[in-house]
Amino acid sequence: MINNITCNIKEICKEYGIINYTINPDGSIDVDGNVALNKLNLTKLPLKFNKVIGSFYCNSSQLTSLDGCPNYVGGWFDCNTNKLTSLEGAPTYVGNSFYCQVNILTSLEGCPNYIGGYFICSGNPLLQEIIDNPKAEMKRLNREKKLNTLLNSF
Repeated sequence: MINNITCNIKEICKEYGIINYTINPDGSIDVDGNVALNKLNLTKLPLKFNKVIGSFYCNSSQLTSLDGCPNYVGGWFDCNTNKLTSLEGAPTYVGNSFYCQVNILTSLEGCPNYIGGYFICSGNPLLQEIIDNPKAEMKRLNREKKLNTLLNSF
């Protein structure tokens, strides 16, 4: 069974040009480099990613969910121009900029805990104050998550 899963992951990586990867025991992969799954008309990601040292591009497709996205992205994360209604499943850490413009987002719920560069979310049906200052909204959401965690621990 494990060999079949490993073979399938290797085939999928080959098909999408993903190299320098490690298959984790849970079936997710770590990539030492960039992942370019953009402009492929994907409706969902073909693999479960854990860590991508470089940038992760899944923009200009037909994604309706970020399920399978890496938890950690060392470079840019670009999911713009898809059909996303939520950022649930987005990385928790993005070392550079995060691009999610031109989707159908109505909130930034599920956004990363840390973004090292720009946070671009224009072209979504978001409130203008969120578009103007998405990092402030990101901080508010993260504070709210921490508060709920504390309150639920009692």
